[in-house]
Amino acid sequence: MAVSSAPITLSARFAQAFPELSIPWQAEATYDPGLVILNEELAQDLGLDIEWLRTADGLRFLTGEALPEDAQPVAQGYAGHQFGMYSPRLGDGRALLLGEITDAEGRTLDLHLKGSGRTPFARGAADGQAVLGPMLREYLISEAMHALGVPTTRALAVITTGREVYRDTGGPGAMLVRVASSHLRVGSFQYAHALESNAENAESSGLVARLVEESLHRHYPSAVAQHPEVPAALTLFREVAHRQAKLVAQWLQLGFIHGVMNTDNMTISGETIDYGPCAFMDELDPRTVFSSIDHQGRYAFGNQPPIAEWNLARLGETLLPLIDDDPNRAIEAAQQVLNDFAEAHRQAWFDGMRTKLGLSATTNDDVLKHLTDRLFALMAQHRTDYTSFFRILATAAQVPADQIPATLAQVVPDDAEFHAWVEDWQQLGPDPELMDRTNPIYIPRNHLVEEALAAATGELDFGDTAERDLAPFQSLLEVQRHPFAEQPGRERYALPAPETFGRFVTYCGT
Repeated sequence: MAVSSAPITLSARFAQAFPELSIPWQAEATYDPGLVILNEELAQDLGLDIEWLRTADGLRFLTGEALPEDAQPVAQGYAGHQFGMYSPRLGDGRALLLGEITDAEGRTLDLHLKGSGRTPFARGAADGQAVLGPMLREYLISEAMHALGVPTTRALAVITTGREVYRDTGGPGAMLVRVASSHLRVGSFQYAHALESNAENAESSGLVARLVEESLHRHYPSAVAQHPEVPAALTLFREVAHRQAKLVAQWLQLGFIHGVMNTDNMTISGETIDYGPCAFMDELDPRTVFSSIDHQGRYAFGNQPPIAEWNLARLGETLLPLIDDDPNRAIEAAQQVLNDFAEAHRQAWFDGMRTKLGLSATTNDDVLKHLTDRLFALMAQHRTDYTSFFRILATAAQVPADQIPATLAQVVPDDAEFHAWVEDWQQLGPDPELMDRTNPIYIPRNHLVEEALAAATGELDFGDTAERDLAPFQSLLEVQRHPFAEQPGRERYALPAPETFGRFVTYCGT
């Protein structure tokens, strides 16, 4: 690894504190790197020199080939339940934690590479490479989620490597430079617990407790002081459960489907991570699945809350010895956290639906539940577009009853039950301005994402190729940066997919 002379400091906090959970490693050399896209807003927040990042030296920093002298890049180790099946050793098979960086607000953030080459954690014949399309997809979706107000990792840059990478077909190799509050995940605790439980690994004694301490310091620094009488592990478990309850409620309110909620893809910070087979739902259907490998619908839209709870139970299992010396008391305390998760998620869902429907915070939960149950049954029955409906509904907040059919004609049929529902909703005095601040006009609709990625990667129908054109991607990205504001001339970005688009399928390319 060459040493960068840039005035950038990368700490090695994780690498030094957790050698058991990481392997020192270097990014592979790139042949002819090219900067495809740079997140200038994020770079400024990180205190990075944008002009320097665009130079040859800056590019070699972003690819991990020329890092500051004190940098200690590592591949992180973790385990995980993938589609319910436990894998004891996963880890960064094609990724590197370059180190930690401090942003303008004093927050410590991970700087991370994806697609930087094969590491010792790589499985089988995996080459450790990534292709351009999935890297751009993660950039686009994560930035859209950020603009929508959803906690998420973010993308700093996408860089081509100058080599051709072969999957089903050949494609331009690429790297994603990712920024996260950390990459600690449920799978990190599963891996640490397994190492500590192995009698042959005496040097790993206390590993889970150290991971608890680091997680609290990094993500919940005030939680221990607020609850000094509570074991640290139980405090962490409560905080993580609460964050995840709110996160999944936000996903549901936006129609987002993560697609691969394995325990190695659930962060301790409560950020959304790994945008592989994710997508936004058009028509409301709780059974919606886009992932090509989710044959049983494990991670379907409506299954996301119970899967989050299941994942949290796996985290709780690793913390039991630290929660209480008495196994029965430890299990009881952990189970209470899971019970609290269900209630916290329910409350986060209700709170979000109040604002989506423009209702007062004092609207009774039972009234709200009856209202939303009726609404979602009607939306599912009529295959209503999930995003457009709520924006158009806001225009019906104050119209006379006889104008409701015309107002909603864009998104629902002339249905008496729908009109009756709207009249009942109107009686609650909805605030259309609140609805417009809450409900996006624009989401990364699947047909638009595919269109933009095809142009950006030079892929055409029937396997043909063309010159890469980033303009459609840039236009879609700019629309997603302002999801709640009307953007004249960009009406097509708010429209559902045409019928000719057909059934959409996503793949674990990231």
